[in-house]
Amino acid sequence: MSFLADASCSHNIAGAFVEQARANPAMPAIVTVRHGGGRRETVYEPVSFAELDRRCDRYAAGLRQTGIGAGTRSLLMVRPGVDFTALTFALFKLGAVPVLIDPGMGWGNFMRCVRQAAPEAFLGIPMAHVLRLLFPRYFRSVRIPVTLGRKLFWGGATVDSFPAREESVPVAPVQAADEAAILFTTGSTGPAKGVVYTHGIFSTQVRILRSEYGIGRGDVDLPCFPLFGLFSTALGATAVIPDMDPSRPARVDPARIVTPILDQGVTYSFGSPALWQRVGRHCRENGISLPSLGRIIMAGAPVPGSVHEDLLGHVLSTDAETYTPYGATEALPVTNFRGREMLAETREATRRGAGMCVGRPIDGVTLRLIRIVDEAIETWDDGLLVPDGELGEVVVKGPMVTKAYHRLPEATRLAKIQEGGECWHRMGDVGYLDDRGRLWFCGRKAHRVETGSETLYTVPCEAVFNDMPEVFRSALVGVGGEKPRRRPVIVIEPVPECFPTGPVARRRFRDEVLAVAGKHRHTRCIRDVLFHRSFPVDIRHNAKIRREILARWAAKRLS
Repeated sequence: MSFLADASCSHNIAGAFVEQARANPAMPAIVTVRHGGGRRETVYEPVSFAELDRRCDRYAAGLRQTGIGAGTRSLLMVRPGVDFTALTFALFKLGAVPVLIDPGMGWGNFMRCVRQAAPEAFLGIPMAHVLRLLFPRYFRSVRIPVTLGRKLFWGGATVDSFPAREESVPVAPVQAADEAAILFTTGSTGPAKGVVYTHGIFSTQVRILRSEYGIGRGDVDLPCFPLFGLFSTALGATAVIPDMDPSRPARVDPARIVTPILDQGVTYSFGSPALWQRVGRHCRENGISLPSLGRIIMAGAPVPGSVHEDLLGHVLSTDAETYTPYGATEALPVTNFRGREMLAETREATRRGAGMCVGRPIDGVTLRLIRIVDEAIETWDDGLLVPDGELGEVVVKGPMVTKAYHRLPEATRLAKIQEGGECWHRMGDVGYLDDRGRLWFCGRKAHRVETGSETLYTVPCEAVFNDMPEVFRSALVGVGGEKPRRRPVIVIEPVPECFPTGPVARRRFRDEVLAVAGKHRHTRCIRDVLFHRSFPVDIRHNAKIRREILARWAAKRLS
């Protein structure tokens, strides 16, 4: 009888990992990639499911001896790889609550997230513990320090001191509604917030990844976003950890993605649109194909049609597919869309300013559109709904939707709508549904520009300028005054070699942009054009434009 026969254990994602380890002990669970500068110098270090399971048991037993147990909030500051995976699943086994914060958000933002999370345990590399000692007021809640590596003068246990053991550590029984982890948002449209994940949400996401993308035993993943590799391990796939800085996917060396895909026979990969834009262009320009790669999943920002075109037309095999799931840290995934359908059916409409189609809701998701307001909505009412085909704020409910932010009751009140025992999440995005039930994304609600006479939305407006050959990307921002009377400005990031360097070139480029604006009803009111060399973007995917930063920059330039 499977140990997962107990329903209380089946919700714990650690149970899914143990099941895979018992079924495929010799299969590689994780392959770490080390680059020395050229393809011949690439080294692969595999760790089997059985070995990873033993390490996980050893860590779980050692962490339990330090006082970590069910419900203990435990901040992890460990680099992606074998130890990160083993420690995370060890915490899940104990019923503890991993706290995961992206350090790439900058130390000031990171420290604010630590203070909000109030972790009781701290698991980190030596440099992380130095940081803890340098800024003690942010870490006052920590009572259990654990070091991965050499411990100096800061006390606590070390992972290396945990003794080897033969017997396994049982998976802690949990209920679906029990707190499983705290994952922080990127903070791309406001302060980063800790999102409370339950064991039931993780179980749902594992099921969705299996059913939507066919991921399972025998697959080989290249997770270009570290957390995705945890799901691969739970699904029985091999995770090949790329040698890259996960906080800077837009600057990745394409060879560090292409080489392990070819050498390890990678069958699917999850990564930022910015990363796959760079890798796809590199492969197209150098005649490189990736025949083993059957699925590429891209999320974090709208994916340009050119990225799908490069990958599907020049890099992948004819039976491969690209996917662009839509969602947020608070509710993921919500919809799914195939690149081939996008290229064949919706790309031209996007270019004309219809928004970005992101597909149909996934099974189990209820998706609706409500009138656009900035205030909290306490309880659900069908009177909130907008007529079919009209723009509204996207709201969703389902088993993958989180119910609260950690220790942020006001943020929870603004983002959630209660309906009996269920909870709707307000995505903070604006869009509409077409006559085939597909969602068209038109931008963030917070980024809309209200001029007093009309409202402009970022994605439809920017699309018409992004289609210009000299434009790499564009951003609509509002400056001056207060809502609802803002001045719409289009900021252009040109293709580097097309950046206008003198007044004549700027005037010519500006006139061309305004001529394009005049051809479309929804952009005719734009009169101001600015040029920026490199847009500020989010730290997780390097794809979401930080429009609030651009707006401040634009206001200074226009003043």
